Amino acid sequence: MSPSVLKQLARLTPIENQQKNQHIFSDDIPPSAIDLQKTEAVNVPVLNDYFFKDHPIYVSKHNRFAPYPLHSHQFFEINYMLQGHADEFVDSDRVRLSQGDVLLLNMGSKHAIDRLDENDLLINVLLRDRNLSLDLLSQIQSQQSVLDDFMINRLKEKKEEKHYLLFRSGTNDIQITLSRIIEEYFQPQTFSDTIIQAELTILMAELVRRYQPTIAAPSPAQKLAIEILHDIHDHYRELSLEDLAAKYTYNKNYLGNLFSKEVGKTFSQALTQERLINARRLIQNTSEPISEICLEVGIRNKSFFYHKYRELFNRTPKQDRQTKGNHVSLDHNKLPLTIL
Repeated sequence: MSPSVLKQLARLTPIENQQKNQHIFSDDIPPSAIDLQKTEAVNVPVLNDYFFKDHPIYVSKHNRFAPYPLHSHQFFEINYMLQGHADEFVDSDRVRLSQGDVLLLNMGSKHAIDRLDENDLLINVLLRDRNLSLDLLSQIQSQQSVLDDFMINRLKEKKEEKHYLLFRSGTNDIQITLSRIIEEYFQPQTFSDTIIQAELTILMAELVRRYQPTIAAPSPAQKLAIEILHDIHDHYRELSLEDLAAKYTYNKNYLGNLFSKEVGKTFSQALTQERLINARRLIQNTSEPISEICLEVGIRNKSFFYHKYRELFNRTPKQDRQTKGNHVSLDHNKLPLTIL
């Protein structure tokens, strides 16, 4: 982060001076920023699109020295702990943020923020795009591999999904991208809007890449199914059920039935899906002939390849090759990449 931007952010605002002197929350949000109808429905203040008068993105420093009361909002929010620590309360969960942590908040989530001290800098990034949500990120991630597809579907079935997602400070690529956005926003120059748009596109892709869904307390059968899905992900080109039966010392038919019961698809179906996902990645990102890609991912029957590809993606390999370079290869262009 640029030293001049850090100095600018560390400077006390009038609201912060007031909160520091009075030790109570000073509301700097006008009544026009509150959706009264939704506020009455959920019994907490609901912030509307007031912040997006000029741009579909709004970046601000969170005011220090007083707790921020429980509220909700009609937009996607990113909280970035630039410096120090913060305690947030999201949908009854206490979330402790340390320097470098990134918290994603879904539209409609309820959260409050405890008092920040002078050395704490929490940055809020608000995005107006109505299509952006944690559900969309997980939907995109679920089509990156059969392992992610299984994990995310199980979370939905058990209703273990939360209205927030936390990335700890080890995710340096996300932090670097957010820092660039903050610098361009607070010290705008020529083409700052263009750079922010590009960095937001990168940020969304990095969030999908780093999203790692996990199942709490999986059963022994689920653990084995997850191990097999890891094997499929790592060795999809040549892997067979016979190989796995030998590896895990199970009868082949028993192992296949256990896998089908836990995953909801046969081993053969999961293996084919993983091969097609990797084939699509090569089709969209290389100039390699499709016939060679088919063989490279482990599918030798070209008719079978084309039929299953269309069945899974609703597009032909040729259609995906024609759109190569015109979008980020995530999931049928579902990710809202044009933000500004």
